[in-house]
Amino acid sequence: MPTFHLGMDVAKAKLDCALRLPDGKFKSKVVENNPPGFQALIEWLEKHGATTPRVCLEATGIYWEAVAEVLAAHGMTVSVVNPAQIKAFGASRLVRTKTDRVDARLIAEFCAERSPEPWQAPSPSEQALHAMVLRLEALQTMRTQESHRLAVAREAVKPGIAEHIEWLDKQIDALAKTIRDHINDDPGLKDKRALLDSIPGVGERTIATLLAFYANVERFGNARQAVAFAGLDPRHHESGSSVKGKPRLSKVGHAFLRKALYMPAMVTLYKTAWGKRFRERLAASGKPPKLIIGAMMRKLVHVVFGVLKSGKMFNPALHGG
Repeated sequence: MPTFHLGMDVAKAKLDCALRLPDGKFKSKVVENNPPGFQALIEWLEKHGATTPRVCLEATGIYWEAVAEVLAAHGMTVSVVNPAQIKAFGASRLVRTKTDRVDARLIAEFCAERSPEPWQAPSPSEQALHAMVLRLEALQTMRTQESHRLAVAREAVKPGIAEHIEWLDKQIDALAKTIRDHINDDPGLKDKRALLDSIPGVGERTIATLLAFYANVERFGNARQAVAFAGLDPRHHESGSSVKGKPRLSKVGHAFLRKALYMPAMVTLYKTAWGKRFRERLAASGKPPKLIIGAMMRKLVHVVFGVLKSGKMFNPALHGG
């Protein structure tokens, strides 16, 4: 059968879609990034005879997740690629114009030429956990904001803010319990939680976040890909003998994961035996504190990947730094 390739430039509110036909020509369409928009996209694809196209889109924040899940559920092969790959592909083709429409076509061309690895959709249970973890983070953010407001608020509005904080506390506690029960009710997630709980420095809420993103480690070919998913891979900038920039985190990945791993990294570095040995070794090599924290965040992902992949509890003898 002739192959269709669909490239999508993803934004918070809309999806710019470019359908590459088997003859190399394009059809374009813009739909809303919501369920009605997804349905309109599927109907548009069917109209052009592209019932099961190869789909390619960039991992842009969290805005790609819903449409990727819907299209995968309709039997389409979906690939989620690093935006840096598309940027490099565009540079190789000397693309000088950057618009959402042009980007969508470029992604479709990348899909047709490179045939990126298929993305595996999370299970319904993992999708539910993912949604609850993000909702919990939103509630905690609101609570922090309200606490800051309460500290400087005038007396006329303080009671309302305090009442809202009390409501948020109840919602946070209730959702945390729901997440706990959800994991307990899923044998697979429950077993994986026990594995992650063996890692010193990783607490209950961090484990829930890790399960929401890494429960299915088969989605990643190796630990390096899992690290890159969180944007924790090092970025080097060197040219010739004179330009040698300091390595930095690429941050081309899921920002929420990086945020969630920051405090566990700090706890591990300063409160656990294996973390202290890791910190002392890097400090003895002249590494600055900020770099050591980033290295431990990256190390934690490697450890999480190894524990889940092997199905074996954390072994401190293997991670002494």
